[in-house]
Formats: sequence, C-alpha cells, structure tokens
Amino acid sequence: MSQATLQPANGQDEHSAQKAATLLRMAGQIAEFFKSYPDEEAVPAIAEHINQFWSRRMRGDFLASFDANSQELHPLVRRALPRIKAVRGG
Repeated sequence: MSQATLQPANGQDEHSAQKAATLLRMAGQIAEFFKSYPDEEAVPAIAEHINQFWSRRMRGDFLASFDANSQELHPLVRRALPRIKAVRGG
C-alpha cells in the first residue's frame, strides 16, 4: 500500500493531519500483519488489536479522521472499523 499524504481538511490543523497520518500508517501496519489470515479472522483481529493496544484518545482520533469510505485505509481496516470501540462521552 502506498504512503498517502493527508492534507488538513474539515478544519484540521497541521498537527491533527499529522496525527491522522500516523494512525493511518499504524493501522496499515496492523492490517499488513494480519493480511495472510483468512478475512473472517483478520478483520476481528485487527479491531481487537486496536481496541486492546490503542488508547481511547487514539481510537477517537482515528474514528474522527476516517470512515468506511476512506480510500486511504487498507481494505481490511475499513472492514474492521465498525468493530473498533468508539470513545464514549462523559
């Protein structure tokens, strides 16, 4: 997968865009690790890894920056998005 360059969008400042690019790269690395697994195992494993090892803030920033239509995401990460735990308010 090629390295995408994210431009600040939707009011993102340069720092937010840089954080999003870092999270995109990290999620892509996780997907690359699990891509040899069958999809029905890889997708939940990617979500479980992110839920277990990423902080609430990282998950929140990731979900705020990307959705299932984000073409920058590895296809397995796009499929795992609904399984990633959102940060709850409160």
